[in-house]
Amino acid sequence: MSKKQYVDKDYSFESVKEKDKKGFISMFAVMLGFTFFSASMLTGGKLGVALSIKDFALAVFLGNLILAIYTGALAYIGADTGLSMHLLARYSFGEKGAYLPSLLTSFTQIGWFGVGVAMFVIPVSKITGINIYLLVAVSGLLMTSTAYFGMKSLTILSVIAVPAITLLGCASMFRAVNAIGGASQLLNIAPKGKMGLVTGVTLCVGSFISGGSTTPDFVRFAKNKKIAVTTTVVAFFIGNSLMFLFGAIGAMATGYSDISDVMISQGLIIPAILALGLNIWTTNDNAIYTSGLGISNITKVPKSKVVIFNGILGTIGALWLYNNFVSFLSLLGAMIPAVGGIIIADYFFVRKRKYESLKEANFKVINYKAIGACILGILAGKYLTIGIPSINSLIITGAIHIILEKAIKEKTQKNVQCDEYAA
Repeated sequence: MSKKQYVDKDYSFESVKEKDKKGFISMFAVMLGFTFFSASMLTGGKLGVALSIKDFALAVFLGNLILAIYTGALAYIGADTGLSMHLLARYSFGEKGAYLPSLLTSFTQIGWFGVGVAMFVIPVSKITGINIYLLVAVSGLLMTSTAYFGMKSLTILSVIAVPAITLLGCASMFRAVNAIGGASQLLNIAPKGKMGLVTGVTLCVGSFISGGSTTPDFVRFAKNKKIAVTTTVVAFFIGNSLMFLFGAIGAMATGYSDISDVMISQGLIIPAILALGLNIWTTNDNAIYTSGLGISNITKVPKSKVVIFNGILGTIGALWLYNNFVSFLSLLGAMIPAVGGIIIADYFFVRKRKYESLKEANFKVINYKAIGACILGILAGKYLTIGIPSINSLIITGAIHIILEKAIKEKTQKNVQCDEYAA
């Protein structure tokens, strides 16, 4: 019996039970840690040097608003059903059709886990002289461990990491701004590029919409839908905005987007290593946790065991992935919002927020309509020349899914009525 409880602690194959649901503070800590993402700082750096302060603030606000609406909808679904993204996909893609989004998400997240490990160990090895392969092994093991122990460990890590990164980052930013003559001098810095507002919003949304698609994997533990949606939306506006701000100010004042690089330039070596490590750790443990749930959906092996394998795989390939695979991972990541579009459309518009329990549901083996809609949406996101690519993909995928489901359902009902009339 104890073995079964241990295996089921992450609810890889079922809805989260009420006794394991979390309150506002725990969920807010996890979701803030989720939004503390190094790539957002790099994006913030690009925006900071290419936009005016006014346009930067507007681009970040609009980008986070779009992300908040998208992830908020997924948070509502996750909390209402208590299911991970991978189990939710069964309702729209079919029981085995859901393997496609699970494989896509898991493969991408394992890859980014490896890239994250490399992003940490390469600069640390240069600074300290410690053997890079030893750093890879130790870092990969530590980052995998928090994901292995599940939501409790993710919460503890976030409670430690979020305040630490915030305090270290703010202190470093104030120091950088003072070094160039204060805030007035910062505001007088003219944009170096000619980036439009739409491009800025596109970069903001694109930097996190792939990761945001996995929101149900975490907020399914929320005690109710209000906590899930509130913590998700507020976390995106606070956490993501802070990362963009760190990146923008860093790039404008010092030429570096990543807060750890700014600290190194200031001679703050230990704080730099701490900030870099915690920032990547909060991202990587979420990535490997999600990948574990995805592979569990395919193999039926409990998530806790899968996480170990995924973590080892990502760790072994860390340096190779970093040097050879980032562009391909970015391409795969751009496809994931289409999956979120299908889940949102199916839950709110096709099923009208009425999902049967996982045990009672009669799933199709493969729903080819959903897969077809997904492919068309991905192509639209890639080739449409107007709007925001990831949002184009999301909306078009969802719209096609709704149309196909309703059209084919009505056609089937008419055929049944004709057969009954003929009889």
